[in-house]
Amino acid sequence: MHRRNYFNKKVFFFFFFLFHPHSSIVRFQRAMGGVPAWADLENRKKSKRTASDSDSDEDDDLLCRTGNFISYSESLPRGILKLRTCLPANQERFADGRLVTVQFHPSAQVVMTAGHDRSVSLFQVDGIRNPRIQSIYLEGFPIHKACFSVDGEQVIATGAHHKMFFVYDMMSGNIIPIQKVRGVEERFIRNFEVSPDGSLMLLTGTSGYLHLLSMKTKELISTMKINGRCTACAFTSDSSKIYSYSKEGEVFIWDVRSRKCLHKFEDEGSLEGKCIAISKNDQYVACGSASGVVNLYTTDVCLKESHPKPVKAIMNLVTSATCVTFNPTTEILAVASCETDEAVKLVHIPSYTVFSNFPVFRRKQIYLAQSMDFSPRSGFFSVANNKGKALLFRYVLI
Repeated sequence: MHRRNYFNKKVFFFFFFLFHPHSSIVRFQRAMGGVPAWADLENRKKSKRTASDSDSDEDDDLLCRTGNFISYSESLPRGILKLRTCLPANQERFADGRLVTVQFHPSAQVVMTAGHDRSVSLFQVDGIRNPRIQSIYLEGFPIHKACFSVDGEQVIATGAHHKMFFVYDMMSGNIIPIQKVRGVEERFIRNFEVSPDGSLMLLTGTSGYLHLLSMKTKELISTMKINGRCTACAFTSDSSKIYSYSKEGEVFIWDVRSRKCLHKFEDEGSLEGKCIAISKNDQYVACGSASGVVNLYTTDVCLKESHPKPVKAIMNLVTSATCVTFNPTTEILAVASCETDEAVKLVHIPSYTVFSNFPVFRRKQIYLAQSMDFSPRSGFFSVANNKGKALLFRYVLI
């Protein structure tokens, strides 16, 4: 009864800058000089028909408005990465405590942060001021992870100690609590992934259970199970397969349509699996373990062999590898550990060498890395840390 009244009275959130139901879109209009692509349904439909990614005029306009939000590189050189340190992405509102998520919006020049202080915030990314657009607050709900939907119209947030989760509809300004998913019997719902085609949400359960939900209805479609405990999952870019990494160091490859396990392989030398990522072109799989080693495999070998040899074992971390992510062009692999200060490395692909000038060794800046993300065209790189900051770095065109 207390929980029901809690939601009925809407005490579980407040808006820092919202005064009426449509003010979310109004503030985006003011901040960006027009309706952003994700908030303008008509323009978004047109952009799909005209393939805006190939429109150089539109890209040039976006580049001018975002201060190199996007970047082009025919061949990224190895050795030294030309990065410039910007003001933190959340400069206008640091989180109070650990920041667990930083993520760039899939189509607008916006970055989202979420933290243990129960807040989700949106900022316009310009590399100069990074003005805050909006913040929401989830009362009594320390956030474990937050993620944009693929269309950029929703933010999904799970809690550190809750079986429910929230969906923030940015079009309407509503925050929708998903109290329980029928058929999902989990004490906590924390880790999840959204399929690249936007149709599915994968919940990582306990005891090896993987729950596949419809993103549209948030209802259970199917449940899969691995041997052991699942620590991390990743979709392939076409959303046809799921790679699930177990605590025991095994990777299970699932067919999404049939929900059957296609193959299983052992991550070489892994005593405890921690994190996994698949490159956007589906060429590579990166597996990070508790030893700090990140093994980089080619997917074709992983699909055939039970004991594949990595093309590179990245051994630059001395504590557990807790986060791995590829940039959109598959030229950089970012690896990090949340257990040691400044433990972030950027790996050049395909030379598999670490960029020697990142992070800067002269001064402590990153502290404990919690989450990392690249902007849609790799113009920006952001690291969320335990100090409540989303550090922002910009790739400098030469």
